[in-house]
Amino acid sequence: MLKKLAGVLLASSLALNVWADEASLKKAIEAAYPKLKVYSVTKTPFNGLYEVFLGEEIFYTDEKFTYFIVEGRLIDAKSRKNLTADRMEELTKVDFNNLPLNQAIKVVKGNGSRKLAVFSDPDCPFCKQLEQQGLAGLNDVTIYTFLFPLNELHPDAANKARAIWCAPDRTKAWQDWMMNGQLPKTVNNCNNPVDQNAELGKRLGVRGTPLLVFANGKRVSGAIPLQEIENRLK
Repeated sequence: MLKKLAGVLLASSLALNVWADEASLKKAIEAAYPKLKVYSVTKTPFNGLYEVFLGEEIFYTDEKFTYFIVEGRLIDAKSRKNLTADRMEELTKVDFNNLPLNQAIKVVKGNGSRKLAVFSDPDCPFCKQLEQQGLAGLNDVTIYTFLFPLNELHPDAANKARAIWCAPDRTKAWQDWMMNGQLPKTVNNCNNPVDQNAELGKRLGVRGTPLLVFANGKRVSGAIPLQEIENRLK
């Protein structure tokens, strides 16, 4: 009888210890993120991992709330830095020096000392946004634009890409189109890198446009703002 009671007390003690850990963890999460409504914190069978239920969402964290995992992303709880995104940047680095820059439209601004490559679709609205609101404000940079039409989304983009590449001044033709919506008046036929760029993009895992590749090899998708481009060029 005494042995059985001791077992019950031990079980109760262990349960209280777990509850205390979960309760303190709940307080830590709510203190760090006051806008979150934490419904429950539950220790999982996996070593040191806790489930945090927010009513419509679940994320996972360690017992000290040093990181959390949500939607497949690992986040530093203190700095709120996306560690998964940082790791992806490292894993998907491109060797900038091995890019076939002869297949790209070259735009030199100022002394052209900084380097940037962009995969861009002539009919992509976000590519135009990037050109008009991001790249246009840069100085002292050389931008290499790889014409990368997404045929499934923009059936006429490849024709535009070829017309721009084959224009007497392809740099001007590109800027006229992206900034002012003006295509070359005369369409010439010439050898063009559109198909080679498609193969290049496939090898590099380019799935959408715009995609920016910086000289350090890191890549970023989307029409990121001017200040972020400047920060990354540094």
